[in-house]
Amino acid sequence: MAMTWILFTIMAAFMQAWRNAFQKQLSTTVDVYGTTLARFIFSPIFAFSYLGLLYLHQPVKVQVYFSAQFWLYIIIAGVSQIYATALMVKLFQQRNYAIGVGLAKSEAILAAIVGVIFLQAHLSMWGWLGVLIGAVAVFLLSKGRAHTQLSMATLFMGLGSGLCFAITSLLVREASLELSMLPFLHRAAWVLCSLISFQCLIMLLYLGLFSRHTLYAMWQRIGTTFKVSVCSFLASLGWFSAMSMQTVAIVKTLGQIEILFSLLISAFFFKEKLAATDHLGLGLVIIAAIMVIWA
Repeated sequence: MAMTWILFTIMAAFMQAWRNAFQKQLSTTVDVYGTTLARFIFSPIFAFSYLGLLYLHQPVKVQVYFSAQFWLYIIIAGVSQIYATALMVKLFQQRNYAIGVGLAKSEAILAAIVGVIFLQAHLSMWGWLGVLIGAVAVFLLSKGRAHTQLSMATLFMGLGSGLCFAITSLLVREASLELSMLPFLHRAAWVLCSLISFQCLIMLLYLGLFSRHTLYAMWQRIGTTFKVSVCSFLASLGWFSAMSMQTVAIVKTLGQIEILFSLLISAFFFKEKLAATDHLGLGLVIIAAIMVIWA
């Protein structure tokens, strides 16, 4: 079980790094709302297919009960993730790819703080130390090249994105715990189907009513849009499954290895130059990941 959540987290981090890269590509010709919708538009098809295969492979006869609390968690988490994604897309448009991801990864420390204050979450001393080292890594990564000034607008967008992602992750775990009658994989699958279906529906309704040209622009980049959705589905599947088994702050701190993948994509895919602080920040991310695994 311990190894399972680690593998799910690594898969999620890898696929999320590629999803962000494809979103950055898409954001050059599609606006923020369309780039955000690209994350969800094809995902329900994959999510319900996965749920069906899961029940086929591992049948569960227990009747699933969705409480009002479950749907409240889903709605708030869904809206929070939409805002988080929109803010991250804006970050991609302001600074380079790796720095945008680095700022948004403030999610781990924010999830730890919010979880302890509001949701009675618990972290060991080693867990807290790993989260704090991860936060230092995020700070170093957010500085970028020495001659580049970090604007307050960029900093607040990064922290806002991180906070919204943290709220999403915490409420996804709470929603999963509401389905305690099911095995953890089935819980994660039901949460995934519910969340992305809600997000896809409200985004399509909004753009269909107020911004049809955005939907047309997405159709013009259907290949990239599809890549975003596939990577998003696989990343969410990994995150939700891992968070059904482990505390959000721990999962997200280990998930900061996404920055390793992001730096490699930034350097080799986007041909962006990296600063010395990026390499130091990367080393701290790896140390933090090791510490939370031990915790």
